[in-house]
Amino acid sequence: MSRIGNKPIPLPKEVTVNINGVHVLVKGPKGTLEQDLRPEITVKQEEEQLVVTRPSEDKLHRSLHGLTRTLVANMVIGVTQGYTKNLEISGVGYRVAKEGNVLVFALGFSHPVRIEPAPGITFNVETPTRFSVTGIDKQVVGSEAARIRELKKPEPYLGKGIIFQGERIRRKAGKAGKVGGKK
Repeated sequence: MSRIGNKPIPLPKEVTVNINGVHVLVKGPKGTLEQDLRPEITVKQEEEQLVVTRPSEDKLHRSLHGLTRTLVANMVIGVTQGYTKNLEISGVGYRVAKEGNVLVFALGFSHPVRIEPAPGITFNVETPTRFSVTGIDKQVVGSEAARIRELKKPEPYLGKGIIFQGERIRRKAGKAGKVGGKK
């Protein structure tokens, strides 16, 4: 019994869904998303909601049931509200600036690092140490934020690097020093 897969997906009034076999197209005020789903799982529109059903209690069908429902629900949320990942930079001299639609990072390298957004992604710089990645596709927003975080992963000794907002970096103690070594 899938708890997630059995929940119907409510459709806001401004969202239209076109289901063509395994292809689902969702249009909303923020844009359009489309996805090809597995043929085993069926998605039907009933009044103001979408219902996802599976053909049997097979293990594969049970796992695809919840996955398909979540993917379609993320598409509906994306075209109505959108997704945002907030990131922070910590470290002396580390900062970010926006030039046009490109982010320019100063991360302690010998050169500034420039990141161009993927299609459908926008960057917003709030302060020189805080910025956000925004878009309608949850997967693309997450992968773009992870790609930016890879530029300078947070390190555990000084805590410098790019982190997601609210993320805690587990700090390690540095060298303890000589206690009773050779004389």
